Amino acid sequence: MFSNLFFIITTLFTRFFGLKWGNGYFFHPDENNMISAIRNFSANNLNPHFFAYGQFPLYLSYFTFGKNPYGLRIWSAIFSCLSILFFYFISKNIFKKNYWIFLILLIFNPGFIQLAHFGTTESILIFVFTVNIYIALLLAKKLKYKYLFWAALVTGVGIATKITAVIFILPILFVIYKNLRSTIYYLIFTLVFSCAFSPYSIIANSEFFGTMTYETSVATGKTLVFYTRQFLDTVPYYFQITKIFPYVSGIVVFILGLLGILKLNKKYFLFLLPALIYFLYTGQLFVKWTRFMSPVFFVFPFLATIFLIKIKSKLLCNILIFLSIIPALIFMKIYIHDDIRIVASKYINVLPPSIIFSEGGNVMNIPLGHSYHEVTNFDFYELDAKKNDKELYSYVSKSDYILVPSRRVFKNQNNSKFPLSQVYYSKLFSGDLGFKLEKTFKIKSSFLLNAENAEETWSVFDHPIIRIYEKK
Repeated sequence: MFSNLFFIITTLFTRFFGLKWGNGYFFHPDENNMISAIRNFSANNLNPHFFAYGQFPLYLSYFTFGKNPYGLRIWSAIFSCLSILFFYFISKNIFKKNYWIFLILLIFNPGFIQLAHFGTTESILIFVFTVNIYIALLLAKKLKYKYLFWAALVTGVGIATKITAVIFILPILFVIYKNLRSTIYYLIFTLVFSCAFSPYSIIANSEFFGTMTYETSVATGKTLVFYTRQFLDTVPYYFQITKIFPYVSGIVVFILGLLGILKLNKKYFLFLLPALIYFLYTGQLFVKWTRFMSPVFFVFPFLATIFLIKIKSKLLCNILIFLSIIPALIFMKIYIHDDIRIVASKYINVLPPSIIFSEGGNVMNIPLGHSYHEVTNFDFYELDAKKNDKELYSYVSKSDYILVPSRRVFKNQNNSKFPLSQVYYSKLFSGDLGFKLEKTFKIKSSFLLNAENAEETWSVFDHPIIRIYEKK
């Protein structure tokens, strides 16, 4: 009883605490776009005119919280909590009396905590995948049509949230594919629910398919856009293993998970197979954003649990579990304080009237309010395409300060593919440009890791490192 109360309190705290981070700004581009779509809804018009995602999360937020911009985040936190509930059921089934270890590692998973604080689709998709795996385990024991109905409902919600959730049918199909009647029943009801929860994907099908064609082209790398440059020349699977999972799991759980692979046996096959297929398919895409891996964030905590339950020393096991939750406790600092961009803007606004050179292309520039500074947001994404840096250095020569708002440009364009950018940042960081690092704004968010070395979106949306250089 006490342990369950502990799980409930810690789950609610880690998901709901600090949901209003950002000081009223919404720096996550997907969240910002979804909020904009909701604000345009009315009683007579529910067409989102935005089809990168389905309508289910938009309608859910609109019909429960109206146009409150935090409605999406609240539902994201709720679905994250519900995922933990179903992982509890799964863990009790697989790990028996050791279920609590897996549950703790999931509750204090930095990746899950971050996604619960984004008003986006990932928490819903994680929930859908988790529920389908749980129902698949039930169906493996006994085929019941009520299980299939609930699976169809949940899968329909997933597809109505994001069309790529169609892959979440796999856990159910693995179990029922030999029964044609059950398969047809499941697929038909899934289609009905997905259309019911996202009707404008059918009504405005030309807009929907146009968006899907574009998004697919970006995901596969056929269309190269400025915000996917970090994935040029990256190695599939290796990138996710080195740039995503150590950060979303925490370094301790990541290492324990690698060790847990050595302890695998066939009894975990049905549980892990859907995750493996998802990883193999999604991992080979050109774009490798952290959120693409979110449905399988649970894998390293699961593998770590397998390793931990094999440790004979209870003391050593408990020490490792304690070390495993430290990354999440550090990560939660992001949502305790003012957003780091707000902190930086307050500092900049008390400087003497100055000319500030910054970077454009972010979803939202650092909000300086009614600043008396002259700010230039230069488009570095077009710099090398123009093959001319005269304008760049003209702005630099006139500036009193240079503001680097995140790792977004200098990490992605500091290589031979972008020679003008490479030379500029090399000069800036070495001091040869005539500017000296004056101030750095950052929130320590990772245990023994540098967040700027992770996949870009892990840090730039909610805890970028901001640097200010002063002309000397």
